[in-house]
Amino acid sequence: MLTRIDHIGIACRDLDKTVEFYRSTYGFEVFHSEVNEEQGVREAMLKINDTGDGGASYLQLLEPIREDSPVGKWLAKNGEGVHHIAFGTADVDADSEEIRAKGVRVLYEQPRTGSMGSRITFLHPKDCGGVLTELVTAAGSDAH
Repeated sequence: MLTRIDHIGIACRDLDKTVEFYRSTYGFEVFHSEVNEEQGVREAMLKINDTGDGGASYLQLLEPIREDSPVGKWLAKNGEGVHHIAFGTADVDADSEEIRAKGVRVLYEQPRTGSMGSRITFLHPKDCGGVLTELVTAAGSDAH
């Protein structure tokens, strides 16, 4: 089912300042950046390493572009820090249905488009030990 930690999402108020911290402190560079209007964020993906299944692991830095976005609301309540963990999977559609059948609430009826053209869905944090959990199938995967 799940093959790796795809990324850890970190909410921040100032994306450029946060990118500079990770660059100057750890040497991480931006692999990809985009604005996701649907999610209401400006984001930067910092590649940490390649993985054995052909994927990679990243830090995803998220700055809300609207206060009413999910990350904007989360920041207002919790402040900056770890927002979610994302697991890579070859088939987000099948795996989210299998997890739903186990009684875990899946937040999207159908997976949506995520960073770098991936397919994503989220699992309710109250069903996952307080951790907002994302499932990710990278773009170019054979699934769906």
